[in-house]
Amino acid sequence: MKYTKLGASDLTVSRVCMGCMGFGNAATGQHSWTVDQTETKEIIKRGLDLGVNFFDTAIAYQNGTSEQYVGRALRELARRDEYVLATKFTPRTQEEIDAHVTGQKHIENYLDQSLKNLGMDYVDLYIYHMWDYHTPMEEIMEGLDRAVRAGKARAIGISNCFAWQLAKANFYARESGLTEFVSVQGHYNLIAREEEREMAPFCADQHIAMTPYSALAGGRLSKRPGETSKRLREDAYAKFKYDATAQADGKIIARVAELADKRGVSMTEVSLAWLLTKVTAPVVGATKFSHVEGAAKAVDLELTPEEIDYLEELYVPHALVGVMAQNGKQKAGNVV
Repeated sequence: MKYTKLGASDLTVSRVCMGCMGFGNAATGQHSWTVDQTETKEIIKRGLDLGVNFFDTAIAYQNGTSEQYVGRALRELARRDEYVLATKFTPRTQEEIDAHVTGQKHIENYLDQSLKNLGMDYVDLYIYHMWDYHTPMEEIMEGLDRAVRAGKARAIGISNCFAWQLAKANFYARESGLTEFVSVQGHYNLIAREEEREMAPFCADQHIAMTPYSALAGGRLSKRPGETSKRLREDAYAKFKYDATAQADGKIIARVAELADKRGVSMTEVSLAWLLTKVTAPVVGATKFSHVEGAAKAVDLELTPEEIDYLEELYVPHALVGVMAQNGKQKAGNVV
């Protein structure tokens, strides 16, 4: 395994991050394909054995049971200083807005609940899961700064935002003497490259780490035609994100398979090796040993410039999907 600093923070992370959305009680929450506590511990142990020290979960994953499973497994398997743990909080609910709960208090409440779920005193990276258009940005940044100053978070990150939002938030924090975001977790992979327009160059200029989610497009970049999985069959949100562009994306996926055959490696390794040339540490979901093992192997696979060009050549612009599409509509509605 190889390691690097997470942006401008003092956190040393493995070049791949284990995404923990697949861990949690399958009977609660939006995903039916998650694995139980026993499997969670086994997969996390395999990751630790392979040198993975970076784990990402969220309070929203399976109604907090992902945090509970991950926290219990890590507490039993490793010392607290042997891993970097990230979790995320969602925007204020309508009930909180109606009750006049401030952004600062919202963050305090959610972080305390996450720490209770995890069974820990602090998280290494606390991530703003998506931009909250109904809460002043200043309240969010002040609430996150309080969390860091209280010792409940070592660093802060953001997910599902536009480059202008990240710039606005960090420049406000800088001018106000508050904690700045050191990482961004956006939607970025070989068949979804819109982050390259503004986010990637901005992050490079500002030394902000990119830790993208959906690194394998919900498994699409790791499977050949006809191959399937429980997640591919049942993940309705991933279908929503990728089905509309399946024909164009299929041409790129075919090149991944071709190059994997040529190099004698898996499609997972090729897809992630490409992404590793662009970002700090992709978040790779895991519900099987093979997922972790493929991700770890990708760190050591070096693609040639010609192979990188071959994989990128057929990409066509994609419309924003999922949370980012919804965020864009919210902002457009605000402007109008």
